[in-house]
Amino acid sequence: MAELSLTEAAASRIREQLEQRGRGLGIRLQVKPTGCSGWMYQVEYADDQAPDDVRVEHAGAVLLVPTKSLPALNGTVVDFVGDGFSKRWQFNNPNVEADCGCGESFALRDSAASR
Repeated sequence: MAELSLTEAAASRIREQLEQRGRGLGIRLQVKPTGCSGWMYQVEYADDQAPDDVRVEHAGAVLLVPTKSLPALNGTVVDFVGDGFSKRWQFNNPNVEADCGCGESFALRDSAASR
């Protein structure tokens, strides 16, 4: 089983977003092949849990990860950081080998990159 975790700040942000939206189970995190380095994170609302989703819960927040994204996300700590106007999701992912210059995509170690 893959290991993923949410910080208190990430759990709080998920709860806030769902409350503002008025519905939803949690958020879904996956990686998609794209960008100059090969991969990018995709975060979206999750209204239900798909059969292939792995569920991570922390402090009343739900993170769903499709099984196909698990090799690339194993060991990741999902955080929400920022100050002032600069707030963003942060993924502390031990499988990332390099980030692109624009900050939009990343390269995975060969052992984690399975398209």
